[in-house]
Amino acid sequence: MHAILLALLLCLGTFLPAHADTALIGAHDSGRSLNAHVELLIDPGAELSIDELQDPDVQARFLPAEGKASVGQSPHPWWIRVSLQRDSDAPPQWWLEVGSVTLKDLRIYLPDGNGGWTERQSGELVGFNEGRDHAYRRMLFRLPPLGDSQPVTFYLRSHDPAGNSFPLKVWQLDALQEQAVGENLFLGLIYGVILAMLLYNLFIFLSLRDSAYFWYVVTTTGALLMILAMTGHGFQYLWPNGPVPFWLDRISIPALWGFSACRFTQTLLQTRQFVPWAHRLLTFALILYVTAVLLNAFGWRAFGAWVFVALALTAIPASLWASFRRWRQGYFPALLYLLGFGVILASVNLLLLRATGIVQPANWNAYLFPLAVTAESILFSFALAYRIQILKQERAAALEHADQEKSARLMQVQASAEQLSLAVELRTAELAEANRHLSEREVELKQVAFHDPLTELPNRRYLIERVEMALSDARRRHESIGLLLIDLDHFKPINDRHGHDAGDLLLRSLSQRLRDLVRSSDMAARLGGDEFAVLLTGPNVEQDAAQIAERLLHELSQPVPYRGISLTVTISIGAAFFPRHAEGFSQLYKAADEALYRAKHQGRGNWVQQDEQRLPDDQPT
Repeated sequence: MHAILLALLLCLGTFLPAHADTALIGAHDSGRSLNAHVELLIDPGAELSIDELQDPDVQARFLPAEGKASVGQSPHPWWIRVSLQRDSDAPPQWWLEVGSVTLKDLRIYLPDGNGGWTERQSGELVGFNEGRDHAYRRMLFRLPPLGDSQPVTFYLRSHDPAGNSFPLKVWQLDALQEQAVGENLFLGLIYGVILAMLLYNLFIFLSLRDSAYFWYVVTTTGALLMILAMTGHGFQYLWPNGPVPFWLDRISIPALWGFSACRFTQTLLQTRQFVPWAHRLLTFALILYVTAVLLNAFGWRAFGAWVFVALALTAIPASLWASFRRWRQGYFPALLYLLGFGVILASVNLLLLRATGIVQPANWNAYLFPLAVTAESILFSFALAYRIQILKQERAAALEHADQEKSARLMQVQASAEQLSLAVELRTAELAEANRHLSEREVELKQVAFHDPLTELPNRRYLIERVEMALSDARRRHESIGLLLIDLDHFKPINDRHGHDAGDLLLRSLSQRLRDLVRSSDMAARLGGDEFAVLLTGPNVEQDAAQIAERLLHELSQPVPYRGISLTVTISIGAAFFPRHAEGFSQLYKAADEALYRAKHQGRGNWVQQDEQRLPDDQPT
């Protein structure tokens, strides 16, 4: 629209002055606006270079801006011409501030003193420090020294399809730094209030897990990011090291804020249940926000910006009507929402008017949105708190009603409940007794199935199960396990000479010693008759096996008293190890059995370890 208006003005160019006045800078003009003295030229197709701009025909196409600092959304670049001259009492060195923070591409062309031009690129396409001559949240450039007799002319080129604004001011650096301190204090206070509300409600969300608090936190986070981006502090402190990525630019961050605000509206006002048509409009607005981000991601920044204009016909009326309708239904948080949304709506409309160039950028409207977000955050937080209070009251009323119904039903069924209680108690006692018998029987069966009845040591079946488990653990941990097979030497003569009672006593005594001698990580088992086994596990099995075997040879050969006599046997031990001698239980058992055979063949009363060669699978035990 503004491009069309400017084209019409071009047709009337003969009736307009060819140039705006040169801005005469006085000694006390630090912070002075230059927009009343600048001239504008649209560049359809981005065809003009700085050298082509010096052509007299092109120079004649410049038109006075007449104080404008914005031309709105335009697919074409805009050239801005500025001429400055100082009073004789003014200092020669000045700085140029470009007040637009989120401009995509800005280039400034300063005379180099040799008839040429020095180009400097700024905006979101370059890093923070690369795009300015001094670390300030807005773009700041050092101008060449101004003369008091000849004006200095320079040019700026602005290109942002989402909106072009260029509030220009000249500063003395000391005065600007002094003003920046006050600005930072004011904005820091706003950031602090918003952050405090965000963290406060985040803690409540973590406690209550209420979705309305979640969307409040996301909405406030989006608003805070948007304020940081609009003021320039985000670019300066949070993402300064390169071009601004698309997910942090003037399209994506407002889309995040708008998306979460719509979801907060739907959740807080319960639009799905109470205002269905507004809920559908808000859902459509959610789709539009996602569409704006996608368009921006694929490089169609201008279309993404126009989507926000379309949102004024969906999200805004839906939110206003939903809050008004819910308030009329007696839902007090809707009134607080309506007040907060009204404040933010006024500031958002002002932002849209700034983006389209209808309202010119100024100090008073630059800080209106941060103040509106602060007020909105506080009012929305009050709305959430009141909502929780209403939910508590409704819950208390529901509980009271439920208690009344429960008391009435309890009086009706009290007699039958007592009878049922007695029957349940009787049946419970019977079931408890049956469960006790079953548990005892289960323990007995497990004991019989996995333990030797005479010595109460684990039996062969239990040993096999434990060895298989130990093999799996050893493979996983890359460790060894050992299997010791133990045979009592000359046990049969004791049975023959003293009877089976003596033999049983000897077996029980040696089993108890064996149980006491092995480590807690190992296991002793009786395989049958006078044969026993010990499973060794742990990180140093092969080194520990010799010590354990020697201890067993010594302790198990100690006499066992029986009716005034001493029963004495020696033992023979065969040892084999995984993985050195075998990979599975059968091979491991065969290897240990062969070692036991060699121990007996060598004279009994000693222990033998299997040699290094693994026993073949088909070798007999």
